Amino acid sequence: MAKTSPVEFVKQVQTETRKISWPSRRETIMTGVMVMIMTTLLGLFFLGIDSAFDLIVNSLLRLAQ
Repeated sequence: MAKTSPVEFVKQVQTETRKISWPSRRETIMTGVMVMIMTTLLGLFFLGIDSAFDLIVNSLLRLAQ
């Protein structure tokens, strides 16, 4: 691989940075809202699963006594 000078590297970084397609404000807000909704739903789902397993394990432990 050929070595790149620091000046050339900075120019290449600037060129690549211009190619970035940034999301609009609306897209960013919508994505954030969707992340919050999905995180809440997954949290509730795992809370339900954990509660069900807790009930099962405690019931089995009571039977063993």
